[in-house]
Amino acid sequence: MADSSADARPHALFVAGPFQGHFVPAANLAIKLAAKGFIITFVTTEAFHHMRSDSGASSHDQRDIFSAARSKGLDIRYDVVSDGVPVPPDWRSNLEPVFYAHAHLLQAHVEELLRKLLLAAEPPVTLLIADTLFVWPSTLAKKYGLPYVSFWTQPALVFTLYYHMHLLIANGHFGAIPENRKDTITYVPGVQAIAPADLMSHFHKMNTSAVIHQLVVKSFEEVKGADFVLVNTVQELEDETILALQREKPFYAVGPIFPDGFTMEMVKANLWPEHDCSQWLDSMPPSSVLYVSFGSIYPISERDFSEIVRGVLDSKVNFLWVLRPGSVGTGSEDDPLPEGFREASRGRGMVVPWCSQKEVLLHPAVGGFLTHCGWNSILESMWCGVPLLCFPLIVDQPMNRTLVCQNLRIGLKLGDIGKVRRDHVSNAIRGLMGGEVGESVRREMEEVKKATRSALTPSGSSFKNLDQFIVDLLKHLAEKKGGQ
Repeated sequence: MADSSADARPHALFVAGPFQGHFVPAANLAIKLAAKGFIITFVTTEAFHHMRSDSGASSHDQRDIFSAARSKGLDIRYDVVSDGVPVPPDWRSNLEPVFYAHAHLLQAHVEELLRKLLLAAEPPVTLLIADTLFVWPSTLAKKYGLPYVSFWTQPALVFTLYYHMHLLIANGHFGAIPENRKDTITYVPGVQAIAPADLMSHFHKMNTSAVIHQLVVKSFEEVKGADFVLVNTVQELEDETILALQREKPFYAVGPIFPDGFTMEMVKANLWPEHDCSQWLDSMPPSSVLYVSFGSIYPISERDFSEIVRGVLDSKVNFLWVLRPGSVGTGSEDDPLPEGFREASRGRGMVVPWCSQKEVLLHPAVGGFLTHCGWNSILESMWCGVPLLCFPLIVDQPMNRTLVCQNLRIGLKLGDIGKVRRDHVSNAIRGLMGGEVGESVRREMEEVKKATRSALTPSGSSFKNLDQFIVDLLKHLAEKKGGQ
């Protein structure tokens, strides 16, 4: 920036989504913006902060997660606010109270902090950056005369389907869609033909009073008032969709939002301690291990877990399985693996409660990833060039699978909730890890890997898009100041 004095630098109040998949890219984006000269006050909820600090995931100062970033000269401040969720939270049994709190209680606590920062911070806050799925940022920003930057942590494809929800409703693609419906969705700007069954999971339910539905509807009313939208994706991988969105809003693809060096994170954001798998992986042949993980929040059903477990056994493929606490069924922390599983897989399988996913995916022994299709997991696979087996569980994940399997062709479908079968699982695993179909997927993944890594180079699209966003934002701030 031309003027680096504190009073000339933008000071952003950055409110991160309090879930692992939202918090991690938000923290990394905050560091990138601070490295560009921003002052950042980074905020999350007390409940999420408690989950992190109580997890034992790291031994450094849990109260101040950006201490390492500040030691390198970056001006990032860290704060927490209440969202009305009890501390310690119990998210495994029911997420509805969490969504309700974010929809109805969080705004008042963020506003209280914002007023304090406007009055007492040096320099005062000049803009608001917030997770798109909050229901209040545009309203709050306008109340205090601040620009609002909406940060979307999922692919542009999912964003545009939410943004054009009115088209889906008008065409009967919202609610209890019959399973045998054969038509496709072809009317959303910038979106290839997609099947109604692949829409976000809550679009298939008629209960419009559900908190998750109300939260999404209201948040996308708010995003239409955003001055800028940053999205954690790569321009070249979703170019048609992004170009259509740019006709609606100032929309910038700045992903994948990883720390410099990929695994060299300044912020430890894990919710559980990481198990070191490197020695075991070192003992395995190249591209021989299937990595299995279903994410950090939502449990897989006991029925589907049983079919997938038996399919993995039948495949005879080496595997590394992350089985976090509460990941199966009703959230019980009892061992969900069937009797005899560990003995039957001895020598070719390893089960751990958590690990460094990036380090695992980078390991040459890993040849495939059986995933719930969380967007962070997909981006990490793209960076590492590891093809995917897709078993989505909830919300955006079915649509993420469509992007992976249909649009980019870097993965294979494993089956659907309640329908997946062990024989299909074992065949799909063998096909991905050693068959002709797997070879085709690997070739496509190599091209995607090149595009993903290229995007973050100084001549790459995401690098340039972030710089362009900063130029446009500074111009906007200057015009706003000049008009006062």
